[in-house]
Amino acid sequence: MPEVGPEDFSAILAHVRDFVRTKVVPREQEIMEADAIPGDLRKQAAEMGLFGYAIPQQWGGLGLDLTQDVELAMEFGYTSLSLRSMFGTNNGIAGQVLVNFGTDEQKAGWLERIASGEVVASFALTEPGAGSDPAGLRTKAVRDGDDWVIDGQKRFITNAPIADLFVVFARTRPAGESGPGIAVFLVPADAPGVEVGVKDKKMGQEGAWTADVVFSGVRVPASALVGGSEDVGYRAAMTSLARGRVHIAALAVGSAQRALDESVAYAASATQGGRPIGEFQLVQAMIADQQTGVMAGRALVREAAQRYVSGADRRLGPSAAKLFCTEMVGKVADLAVQIHGGTGYMREVPVERIYRDVRLLRLYEGTSEIQRLIIGGGLLREAGRRA
Repeated sequence: MPEVGPEDFSAILAHVRDFVRTKVVPREQEIMEADAIPGDLRKQAAEMGLFGYAIPQQWGGLGLDLTQDVELAMEFGYTSLSLRSMFGTNNGIAGQVLVNFGTDEQKAGWLERIASGEVVASFALTEPGAGSDPAGLRTKAVRDGDDWVIDGQKRFITNAPIADLFVVFARTRPAGESGPGIAVFLVPADAPGVEVGVKDKKMGQEGAWTADVVFSGVRVPASALVGGSEDVGYRAAMTSLARGRVHIAALAVGSAQRALDESVAYAASATQGGRPIGEFQLVQAMIADQQTGVMAGRALVREAAQRYVSGADRRLGPSAAKLFCTEMVGKVADLAVQIHGGTGYMREVPVERIYRDVRLLRLYEGTSEIQRLIIGGGLLREAGRRA
């Protein structure tokens, strides 16, 4: 059972929807131009508990489960995706590693500060040669007495420039019969040897900061090894990513809904030859395709979240939801630009920003191609076991 009941959650959802649509949406242009989330919005988000909504209540969070998480994510997707990025790793791929795999000491040391927003946690998995498939990981952690020494480079790490804690994936032994050989470590951002590169210049998602992170002889104590076991790392990565994929799918649905709403409003008001363009059947056909994609995506996300929470499917469902919804939002955003015509190509029009923002959703937390491999390979392996 979720920690927050339906009535309380309805109030939380309404509060988040109001915050997104009345406080954040009017400032999207400001966020884009400054490439930053304004401090007052960050403060409001922290006061609302958004840095810890998926952290259990015993650690100061709201304790929402994934079925509730996706409803919030669909609201976050309605505005600049950098808003969600600000607290997304705390609740998602970084925070969930601690919630699900941390020792009691690790949880006590970090989770309350993560949930309050005092600490920004960053998920350091991707490398120049290892992205959607962590098996190619080259960052190494070597035992030295009671400590571990970490060396390697991470790339495109979300929130790296503002992180207080890196959840770092490193190889402790070659992959083999004994497992992937990947462990996960808690590395404070101010640890000697941690160097954060310059902020990346990206196609979109202004305000969401990413950067390279280099670990050069970074020494951490044995207590920094998540779960106290070398064998936890790969499983922690896969579990966090699967949950995160359902969240990203929901985010995509929210962005698609916004693109649809912008399209309908524009089609109803813009004219060609003295007639609203919405009277033209080919424009109506594009809007119909957008609406169908949004409805299908929302239904798929909700089912995938329910099956994840029940334990019925924590692998194929998340991949199917992410694959469909992130591809769908790309098509919906493209149609939105088309409906707007030349106006849709202008930098200060919402659908132009949405078009750029959502392109990333097909790449991070597992590319569309990786999702297809997970789904196809998983179904064939199941068939093989039945045979």
